[in-house]
Amino acid sequence: MPEGVGSDPRQKTSPARWRVLGHPDGILAYQVHCIVEHHGWSQPAAETVHKVMLGRAGVYRRRLNGRTAFSDATAVLLLRPGDEMAVAHPLGCGDSYTCLEIDPEVLAERSDTERWLHTAGWEGTSDGTLDLAHRMLVAQFRRGLDRFEMAERMHRFLDRLLRHASPDRDLAGVDPDLDRAVGRRAATLAAHRHLADRAREVLAEGDFSLGLAEVAREVGASPHHLSRVFQRVTGSSLTAWRNRVRVRAVLDTLAEADGPPLRVVASAYGFADQAHLTRVVREQIGHPPARLRHLLTA
Repeated sequence: MPEGVGSDPRQKTSPARWRVLGHPDGILAYQVHCIVEHHGWSQPAAETVHKVMLGRAGVYRRRLNGRTAFSDATAVLLLRPGDEMAVAHPLGCGDSYTCLEIDPEVLAERSDTERWLHTAGWEGTSDGTLDLAHRMLVAQFRRGLDRFEMAERMHRFLDRLLRHASPDRDLAGVDPDLDRAVGRRAATLAAHRHLADRAREVLAEGDFSLGLAEVAREVGASPHHLSRVFQRVTGSSLTAWRNRVRVRAVLDTLAEADGPPLRVVASAYGFADQAHLTRVVREQIGHPPARLRHLLTA
């Protein structure tokens, strides 16, 4: 993953070490460690995109839209374009955080767009469950995921984050209108089954280079809507279903007597690398690809 030393994307002025985790379908995820050069306030900077900031370590003070508050490793901010923030490090130590920058098109395609827009500007803290989900998401990205799985995991994390930030709203499924419609109208349920079938058809075609957004466009739905409907209808996430399909294709390749090296197999079927291939195959089948190749060709 790209990393380096540059300006803190939060402050636009202070140096920081940063590491890009991934950029799946309009959501940029990166980690930042702020380098403290002075204890005073940074210059205020206006946000240009919707952004989620999740604290990881350290402390700082923030002045967001004129309101001053203390931030530690539990801090969570949902920022919107136009929000203005400055920060200071009065204790002299830096801080680390994870940031998610969300393109407007991504929010516009989600079925909970209005809730996001209403919740934007929220300042709060994470509980243990949300913090663990955040850290596991980072660990999964750093281990290596393909673009499709990155996008679906990111949407699911955003669902969890919105439920945490909006406990006073009916967010049982993040899309209560969808929940009620499925319960009341058989026609809606049939449409959802058709949508899930269409997604399965696209996945079965074997083009594993397609991202979640591209599959969604193929079936005429938003990524968020498709992901939730598919889960409801099949009981499986799109990522899990896609892995079932491509692991079966991998098994056919492993059964070839003079099949390609595993790194080539990984690339051909859209895995991030050979380690990612091995992990997914082991989870699905119970054996690593090398062992399966020996068993199947024998």
